[in-house]
Order: sequence, then C-alpha cells, then structure tokens
Amino acid sequence: MKITRFAMICAFALGLPLSANADTANNEAMNGVAHLQEEWARIKYQMTDEKQQLEAIHQLETEGESLLNLYPDSPEVIIWQGIVLSTDAGIVRGISALGKVNDARDLFEKSIALDPTALDGSAYTSLGSLYYQVPPWPLAFGSDSKAEEFLKKALELNPDGIDPNYFYGDFLLQNDHYAEAKFYLEKALNAPDRPSRASADAGRRAEIAKALYEIAQEVSKN
Repeated sequence: MKITRFAMICAFALGLPLSANADTANNEAMNGVAHLQEEWARIKYQMTDEKQQLEAIHQLETEGESLLNLYPDSPEVIIWQGIVLSTDAGIVRGISALGKVNDARDLFEKSIALDPTALDGSAYTSLGSLYYQVPPWPLAFGSDSKAEEFLKKALELNPDGIDPNYFYGDFLLQNDHYAEAKFYLEKALNAPDRPSRASADAGRRAEIAKALYEIAQEVSKN
C-alpha cells in the first residue's frame, strides 16, 4: 500500500530501523484498540437508554472505521471493529441489522486469516457467537454446527478466558444442555480478571449470573 511504502521511505531517510517503525505503528494501533474496548464496555454495560446507546455505538463505529483505515492489516483492530458492528446489530435487531452482521463476520474471518491467535483467539469467539445468534439461511448464515466449531477453537486457544467460556456456555444453554452449560458458565464466572478490562469483566459476569439463574430455573421445573 502507498502508506506503507511511504513509511518505509521515511524510515530509510531518517535512518530508522523498519522494525522500530513497525513497533511504533503496532503500539499506536493497540492504543486505538484499548480506546474501542473501553468505550464499548461503557456503551454496552453502563448505558441504559437505547437511543443514546445506539448513537454512541454509531460514533464508535466511525472511530473504529478510521482506525481500520490507518491499520488495515492489524488483526486486533479488525476484530474490534467487527465487535462494534455486531454490537450495533444486536441493539438494532431485525432484518435491518443483517448487513452489519455480515460485515462483522467478514472482518472476523479476515482477522483469522491474518493471525488466528490475535487477542487470544477472540475472532473465533466472536465468529462463533454470531453463528448461533443470527437466523439460519435464507435470512442469514446462522449455523449451530459452525458455532460449535468456532467456539471450541476459541476454547483451545484460550481455555480459561471469560469470553470463550461464557459464549460456549450460552450456546449450550440455548440448546438446552443445562449441565454442560453450567460447567462452562461457572468456569467463565471464575475466570481471571483481564488487565484494563474491569468494566467489561463486571458486565460479562452479570450476564453469566443471569444465565446461571436461567439454568437453575429450568432445572427446577424437572
């Protein structure tokens, strides 16, 4: 790309090693990702007004798109723009959200092609969650078999992580596998805290507690 070639020329002209230039770009990309993560958690877990939430996620989409334009080959940036788009779709719901769901899927697949281990395999977690939450063909691309495949891959890469265990547990819950779901959800609940992700972890644990309560209610009926 022209920007990349320009950066290389500048590095040579300034006598800078290309590795240092690449490290600087990666650090800047990750700073942008940290901002997306922080704002996403605030929007998803701290905002209660749906209209304000939608306005905020649209603004975050714009910021994510700008970051992606700067770092188009950063798997971490790609993952987080996909997460923002899929969150937007979850707020909007309905047929009108399917375009953004498709875009999010494409981003997760692109990230996997670049680096499947980026952010501890988060692209697999996010892709798997899409596959069990969207409708199947002909409306969308939903598939429980693909969801399970991707979620299990996420667990291979990050077996103790809060998100892969939560989403696999939720997937099992949606399919009425209560005992298995409880195992993974409890594992998610006790997962280690993530550095600089306190708000996201607190919000996720609230979702886990809700899912565990749902399991208890279902089991008590039998």
